[in-house]
Amino acid sequence: MAETITNINRPAPYIEALGEDYAAGLKNIVNDPFTSQELAGIAPQVAGQTNLQKQATQLTGQGIGSYQPFVDQAKAAGTTAGQGLGLAQTGLGIAGQELTGAGGTLGTAGTQLTGAQSALGAAGQTIAGASPFTTAAATGLGQAGTTLGGTQGFIGAAQSGLGAAGALTGTGAGTGTGSISSYMSPYQSQVIDTSLAEFDRQAAQRQQAISDQAVALGGFGGGREGVMQAEYQTNSDRNRAALQAQLQAQGFSQAQAARQADLQNQAMLSQGQLGLGQATSGLASQQAQLGLSQLGLGQQQLGIGQAQAGIAGQQAGMAGQRAALAQSQAGLAGQRGSMAGQQAALAQGQLGLGQFQTGLGQAQQAFQGADIARAGQQGAVDQSYAQMIKDAQREANRMTLYEPMERFGFYGTGLGNLSGSIGGQYQFSNQPGQSPLQTALGLGSTLSGIYKNFQ
Repeated sequence: MAETITNINRPAPYIEALGEDYAAGLKNIVNDPFTSQELAGIAPQVAGQTNLQKQATQLTGQGIGSYQPFVDQAKAAGTTAGQGLGLAQTGLGIAGQELTGAGGTLGTAGTQLTGAQSALGAAGQTIAGASPFTTAAATGLGQAGTTLGGTQGFIGAAQSGLGAAGALTGTGAGTGTGSISSYMSPYQSQVIDTSLAEFDRQAAQRQQAISDQAVALGGFGGGREGVMQAEYQTNSDRNRAALQAQLQAQGFSQAQAARQADLQNQAMLSQGQLGLGQATSGLASQQAQLGLSQLGLGQQQLGIGQAQAGIAGQQAGMAGQRAALAQSQAGLAGQRGSMAGQQAALAQGQLGLGQFQTGLGQAQQAFQGADIARAGQQGAVDQSYAQMIKDAQREANRMTLYEPMERFGFYGTGLGNLSGSIGGQYQFSNQPGQSPLQTALGLGSTLSGIYKNFQ
């Protein structure tokens, strides 16, 4: 059998030894997979919610429906205001009836005074002088009754407006975007000062008119003029306070949030109607007071006529009694009208309280929303920072696990460079077949790439 000579190109022995060492190391790496703990260390992780984010979530849950107690209180105040307006309307109606009765009584007294005039001689002229005052008093009181009757339409319109405003309250009131003060008109104080100054100017003119009448009748500085002045001043102060309160309430109503625009419009319309009713009631009260003043002047003239003429004394006395009864009825009507005005003012205050409660609910939600937003923003920043820490730790764990492999890769790269540039050759004779090194090289794809130049 002929001997076969095989030429084998092999790397230098030290490179071959390095290759075997590399193959053994590669096998160890393949047979040593990552543990579950190591894999968990390089797995992506999500940072949990921070305490601020949890607090924001909790506050959000707590804030849902927190405005409801304020809305309920506002609704109750609106109901109370409606009841107060109903009582005020009833009182004004009764006052109108009493003023009408007073007008009838004054008419009867005027008839009796006319009969007394025909029986008087020199006193007839004096009694006749009382007739214009009593007639004007009857006319003024009748006008006061008519004016008070006209307030019913305004109060009814105010009640309708309040009913429409009540329908706009509830859970859909909204949250608003700012405080009440930020919506207040910068010209409110100028408007109030101008209105009160005009009111004071007109009141001073009316007081001067009373003094002028007293001077004309020779009663200036008397007790009756003092009573008239004090009564007029009391009514004027009450009307001035009502005007000031009305202007301030209107300024507050105008500052409501845009979400409450419909409610504001309805409430302001009701307040306007109620203000007209109050103004009409005040005018009726002034007319009644003027009628009473004229009636007092007529009584003075009648007293002079009674002193001058005893013949018409009984008729004039009866007329005076009827006039006094009419005055009492007119006074009672004035008291009822004043009480109705107070009830209407109280109802207006209840309505303002309801609006204030609604504003409190809006402010609470706005402030709570701001706290939730700030807590959520800061919590997001903290969570982002915690996520960066987890990502950095994960990258550090990955680098730690892969560092031996990267080092081993550098080793393989360097070995490949050596085998391609320094490798030596030597020959030996053998029977045909594969060497153990070639078998080992065939098992590893990475080593076959390293030795591909020598096969």
